[in-house]
Amino acid sequence: MSSALEKGLSVIGYLAERPEGASITDIAKGLDLPPSGVHRLLKELETLGYTHQAREHGDYRLTLKLATAGLSFLARTGIPDLSQPILDRLAQSTKELIRMALSDGEKLVWVGVSQGATSGLRYDPDAEHGQIVHLSAASGGQAWLSGMDDDAAIAAVMKQGLEKSGGAGVSAPKSVAELMALVQAARKNGYALNANSFMLGMAAIAVLIRHPETGVPIGTVSIAGPAARATPELLRGFLPELQQAAADLAEASLAGRSFSRWYDESVARKQA
Repeated sequence: MSSALEKGLSVIGYLAERPEGASITDIAKGLDLPPSGVHRLLKELETLGYTHQAREHGDYRLTLKLATAGLSFLARTGIPDLSQPILDRLAQSTKELIRMALSDGEKLVWVGVSQGATSGLRYDPDAEHGQIVHLSAASGGQAWLSGMDDDAAIAAVMKQGLEKSGGAGVSAPKSVAELMALVQAARKNGYALNANSFMLGMAAIAVLIRHPETGVPIGTVSIAGPAARATPELLRGFLPELQQAAADLAEASLAGRSFSRWYDESVARKQA
């Protein structure tokens, strides 16, 4: 890492995945930075209001300042207003968890959620909302990779890392070859389906959201639930509704440029 800004952002990114906080030693080890430099960065971030030390000589964690800015930004894009009715409709129909992810041109990020399960076993995704989707383990990630050619998909996975930070489920791909078999199946079938992959006890099915004018993928939408209830048969039975929701989200994207703004700009950069 070359600049202080890059290092500071890497510290924020590290802490964003650890809401309980982390010590200077752990941050320095995780980011391969000197502890003295990490300490200076944390103190500067604390002065700016982005981090807080739980107690003297204790762990550092993020404050809500960054989260507040992110939520404010997302609300102002209009994405929640356009997508939430569609996500809610699908959640009410399936009685399972619905998540939407959009591409920022480089990464896939969960930006929409609706919980349809009102009782019994259910999965609450608060920890992942607003986070980068793990391409290898998540059904949405595998669906996203299916929209690329094999070389591009492998490159994206290698850049992010095959293994999910914090651990994945027992069925998560252990090798690139195993992952690409799943990606090729998703490409052929038009959906990605897995169980005990993103996390133990969770199953999900996901499809691509494609730009309605060009057909290029701009995001994914998925249905997820406890694997004991959300069997492959049940999830495949939801496929027509899931595909309709993806089509509706694609059409909604034309009403708000923020849906595909990053896609449009990234395509323009590649063509320049």
